[in-house]
Amino acid sequence: MAKRFGGRFSPQQTRLDGSDPRPPARPHPGEMRHPLESRTRWVTIMAIPFLISAFWQDPTGLATHLAAFGTIAAGMWMTREGLQAEAAYDARRVARRPAIPRKLFGGILTGLGLAIGAYEPGAEIGAGIIGVAGALLHWLSFGTDPMRDKGMEGVDTFQQDRAQRIVAEGEAHLAAMQDAILRTGDRRLEARVAMFAATARDMFARVEEDPGDIAAARRYLGVYLQGARDATVKFSDLYAQTHDARARQDYENLLNDLETEFAARTRKLIEGGRTDLDIEIGVLRDRLAREGLRPAAKAAEPAELERPMTLDDLLIPREGEKQRR
Repeated sequence: MAKRFGGRFSPQQTRLDGSDPRPPARPHPGEMRHPLESRTRWVTIMAIPFLISAFWQDPTGLATHLAAFGTIAAGMWMTREGLQAEAAYDARRVARRPAIPRKLFGGILTGLGLAIGAYEPGAEIGAGIIGVAGALLHWLSFGTDPMRDKGMEGVDTFQQDRAQRIVAEGEAHLAAMQDAILRTGDRRLEARVAMFAATARDMFARVEEDPGDIAAARRYLGVYLQGARDATVKFSDLYAQTHDARARQDYENLLNDLETEFAARTRKLIEGGRTDLDIEIGVLRDRLAREGLRPAAKAAEPAELERPMTLDDLLIPREGEKQRR
């Protein structure tokens, strides 16, 4: 995950230990990892005896053992894909359930592979029991796929699909920028591009949560990112050959300007959502007041001191003062 430059003498707002006090940015989709993802590798490794022992079997045993290993490996691959989809689902506040229940199919393939590996003529029931037990253990180890949409109430699915396509294009531009800057061999430039990518992904997250903002952000996600990608490619080719300090300064200034604009646009999108919320609350309150479910707001009465004072007010004591006396 990208981290900003900073330290004790940095002008940025950082702690003394150099860590960034702000919340972490939205990670790259390729960086989303499920904590159980490594288990699939170990299960595949444990199925290797089927592969090795296959070459000491007769033709039927060879085919059976190879099929068992292949089926288990395919089940673990499907399970790993399901875990990655679940990690992406958990990382977003607004997300659809996966279209294909990959972990479910992975469990079925794993159980089938174990049943094939345990098959012996006349022992079909035992092989079936082993397969069912393997599928059950798979479910206990990896859990189930997300079966419900999350945060989709009131969200236009067509607009969300459109937003996801545009965000995918933006991610492709960012990936091209980060790949091109590697040609410079400069770690600081690589980190600077990663900082800009983190800022852009904040806007990606906002657009995914509220697809209605896609019209206001499309220029940033398309034209500006494409221009930044082209500028990065040209700068990387030039800097790798000449190490021109002026070109580097111009490129860093460009990234600073783009990062400022992206951050400002993201804040405006958030403020626009707050404005829409205030309007909805005001309209609902007015409707409740018209229907008599909420008292209407009364006009503020002028303060007592704003009333013109007379000579009687100064000479005649008030009732409250008499009681205190």
